[in-house]
Amino acid sequence: MRINRTKSKHLFALLITIAMMGSLSLEAKAYTLPYDTYNYDYRNDIVFTPAAYIPEKSITATGLNTSGLVDENGEEIQLNAFSNPQDLCVAPDGSVYVADTGNNRIVVLDHTLKKCLNIITSFDHEGTVDTFNAPNGVCVSENNQLYIADTMNKRVVVLELTGDLIKIVENPQSEILEDNFSFAPLKVTVDYADRIYCIAQNVFEGLMVFENTGEFTGYFGTIKVDISLFEKFWRKISTKEQRSRQALFIPTTFTGIDVDSDGFIYASNLDSLNGVQAVRRLNPKGEDVIKKGIKKNVGGDLWIIGNSKYSGPSEMTDVVYRDKGMYSLLDRKRGRVFTYDHEGNLLYIFGGLGTQAGTFKAPVAIEILEDKIIVLDSLRAEILTFSPTEYGNLINDAVALRFDGDETLAEEKWLRVLELDENNELANSGIGKALLTKGDYKNAMKYLKLGMNREYYSIAFKRYRNEMLEGNMNLILSVLLVLIVVYAVVKRRRDKKRGKVKEGGLL
Repeated sequence: MRINRTKSKHLFALLITIAMMGSLSLEAKAYTLPYDTYNYDYRNDIVFTPAAYIPEKSITATGLNTSGLVDENGEEIQLNAFSNPQDLCVAPDGSVYVADTGNNRIVVLDHTLKKCLNIITSFDHEGTVDTFNAPNGVCVSENNQLYIADTMNKRVVVLELTGDLIKIVENPQSEILEDNFSFAPLKVTVDYADRIYCIAQNVFEGLMVFENTGEFTGYFGTIKVDISLFEKFWRKISTKEQRSRQALFIPTTFTGIDVDSDGFIYASNLDSLNGVQAVRRLNPKGEDVIKKGIKKNVGGDLWIIGNSKYSGPSEMTDVVYRDKGMYSLLDRKRGRVFTYDHEGNLLYIFGGLGTQAGTFKAPVAIEILEDKIIVLDSLRAEILTFSPTEYGNLINDAVALRFDGDETLAEEKWLRVLELDENNELANSGIGKALLTKGDYKNAMKYLKLGMNREYYSIAFKRYRNEMLEGNMNLILSVLLVLIVVYAVVKRRRDKKRGKVKEGGLL
């Protein structure tokens, strides 16, 4: 049968197209993010999952109860609206401190976010009334001391919670600082030893560290800039004029900081180049020891393409350490909250930019208040609270149990998560790890495969293979021995037929 040449070309093209579509389909399936209810992937593979957190309420300054607050004349204070607030923190007693930057004040709320407990606009400084000028950062230490990054006054003010001055950190002196260095702190946090860590304006060398005495001790956690061999070679052969027109390789600045109970510093940063690491966990030496999880990514969205202002890698503006190794990052570009476990695995995402409930216009800070997540929106001048759903609570509990080493109870939580979301890779992976710990390697392989966890699947496979070999070693050796005997007998008979065997033995 003869086939028309034109038709054969069309048939060939059709087969190639089908093959390409199949490969793309398989690739999209392999990179599905079952915990992401949003899609910024050019493969258009959208997966919907239950919400981990849902919006609860929004709080504005004008809606707060101010009963009991009076001014110097004894008159009740009427609290005006927030103006460009830039930071908030939760004190050990649960009260919330807001850096109301535009109003040059610190507003203190109770743990219910319904009542204003205090408004700090000034303090006594050696007999004179001192005020703030654009305070951008606020932090309350475990020792119940209030630290304020008083940006435009170029200092960090340390107060008692009553408002009494403890000390002022300003004008740092060091040989490593330039002669014309101007200290303008933006964010501040404190560790268990009352060491002060600051993000300062126009400082690219890392976090600025001060001892509890206020003495500047150096930079901390500098982000190294990776330069390719080609870029190094090109800069080497370029003229001075050409180098002046080339992009500068300046380290990324940090945007938000927090500290965990062990004194490790969590610092968010803008990773505009690769978008794979927007947070660092710095040990006491300033070394980054964060884990990046299965996806090797702690930078928010994995694939973002396009030409709009919402395209490109996520821009993390703040980080909050939660508990049991979990931490959450706030993305200002698309207004979303990403939560990771201690192994760097993405747990869930929520939020977005918009005008409806649960979205933001300009998110700048994130904190944990009891079991809720609270986000400060500078443009709306309000605090938004999010409460966990059953789905979110189950994931949080499972991660916490695994962090504590209780794999059995964690498995029960993960199984319930799968009932709510059968595509959850992390749940499958968590069950697989629990089964691996129990020694059920066969079923562990099944769940780890569904969880796309190659590392632990390889471990389960090796242990299952060794278990099968050890359990059937006698049988394997017996079969091998029988095969050897059968082979010898068959070979002897075959050789005898060919005349290679004499009577009484082999030639």
